[in-house]
Amino acid sequence: MAEEAVARGFHVDLVSGPVHLDLPQGVSLHKVETALEMEKSMLGLFEKAKFVIMTAAVCDHRPKNFWPEKRKKGEFPAQLEFVENNDIVRTLCQNRKNGQKIVGFAAETENTSENARKKLVAKGLDWVAVNDVSREDIGFMSDFNDVTLLSNTGETISLGKDTKKEMAKKILDRVWP
Repeated sequence: MAEEAVARGFHVDLVSGPVHLDLPQGVSLHKVETALEMEKSMLGLFEKAKFVIMTAAVCDHRPKNFWPEKRKKGEFPAQLEFVENNDIVRTLCQNRKNGQKIVGFAAETENTSENARKKLVAKGLDWVAVNDVSREDIGFMSDFNDVTLLSNTGETISLGKDTKKEMAKKILDRVWP
C-alpha cells in the first residue's frame, strides 16, 4: 500500500511493527513494537493526515504485566492476566476532522462480509477491505489477497484474487479516486 501511495504522489508516513520488508523509497518510516507505541505514533501523525489506511492486524489484548527480561522457571505466574488495548482505528474515526478518510482492513476467518460490515459501522470507517485469512492461498503468509471492499454508503465491491501489489492499486483506485 505504501509503495503504491508514493507512486501516486502521496506523502506517506508508514507506522510499522517489526517486519522484514524493503522500505519503499520516499516513505517516512515510524517503527513501533507494541500496540501502545502504534497508538501513540498514529495519534501524533493523524492531525495532518488526509487519508489513513490501517492495514495492521493489531492485537486486541496485551499481558497486564510485562517483564523486559527473560523469566526463569518458577518465576512465571501460573495464570496470565490480559488487558484490552485501545482500538486505534475507532479512536482515529472518533477524532477525525472534516475531509479525512479512513480505510481499515478486516482479517476474518468466518462470516467475512458480515463481520467486516459490523467492524465498518462500529468503528466509523469510510471503507473496510476484508479478506478471509483462513485460506492458505491468500493473506498473511502469501503474496496474494482476495479482497472485498465495503463502504459506509453500502457499496460492496469484489476486487477478486490478485498479488498484494496489484491489490494495492485496485484498493486505492476505489477508495481515493
